Amino acid sequence: MLLLALDTATPAVTVALYDGDRVLAESHQVDARRHGELLLPSVDRVLRAAGTKIDAVTGIVVGVGPGPYTGLRVGLVTAAAFGAATGAPVHGLCTLDGIAYAAGQAGLDGPFTVATDARRKEVYWARYADPRTRETEPAVDRPADIAEQIAGDPAVGAGALLYPEVFTRVPAGMPEYQSAAALAALAAERLASGADFLPDRPLYLRRPDAQVPANYKVVTPQ
Repeated sequence: MLLLALDTATPAVTVALYDGDRVLAESHQVDARRHGELLLPSVDRVLRAAGTKIDAVTGIVVGVGPGPYTGLRVGLVTAAAFGAATGAPVHGLCTLDGIAYAAGQAGLDGPFTVATDARRKEVYWARYADPRTRETEPAVDRPADIAEQIAGDPAVGAGALLYPEVFTRVPAGMPEYQSAAALAALAAERLASGADFLPDRPLYLRRPDAQVPANYKVVTPQ
């Protein structure tokens, strides 16, 4: 097993190579505006550090979101291209699941909530019974609207840090963004148990921020 994991659904551009037992190499850069510039050099750096090439990879793991439109599609398109070029299967995982798994690696048990920044004063979120078991479907909401549902729960992720008046219990040392290393380890567990994966399609949950102008100026040919 040699898994190449990547995720661009959060401000982190994160890539890792995992052999089923350990992380061979990883790259993690936080820059919400440069996913497209940073991802491929990160993959190249990880492969070089591990002393291998892309055609040796046996599976591609990609975070499918939820996440903002522009950043999220960079990772998904790249994963699909690698899968097509190498013949390796592409395994989709919910980005929130990867963060939950990383929280478990950091010592959090459960139940707890994972929340990432959805912009527009909203968060992408889900509740977890434990680091491997999601209790609710991923959703996007204003924090105040879910306050009663998550009251008293520990919470992790950048979204939780942004709204401390709602997410009142954010343990120290928990992940803020996605980690490809954690995503790869979670995928390896699921492969070993025969669990299903998500399609490598974006989980947007809402329309993109960018909109096509409603009214174009009409130009009459002379």
